[in-house]
Amino acid sequence: MLTIQDLVVQYPKTEEHAIDHLNVTLEKGEFVCVLGKSGAGKSTFIRSINRLQRPTSGTIKWEGTDLTKLSEAKMRRVRSEMVMIFQHFNLIPRMTVFQNTLTGAFGRRAPYKNLFGIFSEQEKKRGFLALEEVGLERHANKRVEALSGGQKQRVGIARALLQDPKLLLGDEPVASLDPSTSRRIFELMKRIHEERELLSIINVHDVQLAKEFATRIIAFRDGKLIFDGKPEEVDERMFAKIYQ
Repeated sequence: MLTIQDLVVQYPKTEEHAIDHLNVTLEKGEFVCVLGKSGAGKSTFIRSINRLQRPTSGTIKWEGTDLTKLSEAKMRRVRSEMVMIFQHFNLIPRMTVFQNTLTGAFGRRAPYKNLFGIFSEQEKKRGFLALEEVGLERHANKRVEALSGGQKQRVGIARALLQDPKLLLGDEPVASLDPSTSRRIFELMKRIHEERELLSIINVHDVQLAKEFATRIIAFRDGKLIFDGKPEEVDERMFAKIYQ
């Protein structure tokens, strides 16, 4: 369970709140899509959860632990249960698909093993299984710079699977992809979400994708939560409120 209470995020030298006194509880098994215009607070919300963005005040409790009070070292351990899928993939271009996938194991390994690229046979097996899960096993030895955008995002998802996540975060993971590829990526994320019984929280601009795949939609405007409900409740009136 993720419980957020009175969360405020205010950037330096500004009076406006990127997140303005947010209260929300999200449960395991929910596939939550987050809507809102650019600058509404979606990315700040996602990045606050895993503390890539430090909150100004308030609490973020993940399975009973207040993340806002953890040291950075303890937060790194908790962050290993969370995965982030990014809009721009965040892959290493000159490394192979397989090598990029294996970096998903870095958070739970000794630093010297990461530095010298030392992986056990079990870790390598898990890497290939992750690539099979996203349909990229035939591309394992290709450099990622040779892949399409949709394939790169699949590598990002395979990398995430190596963390054995409990929480899946997506910061506009399909914003740079064409509509048909976006839908396939959402289908993949939803399948993994259901098979692994995750809590998934995905920022998305495409309202139709959100309505099709989400079990719950929340929406921000000017840092405030203005909608929290079922996908079918996002009608034309609510759409106008979110995006006007």
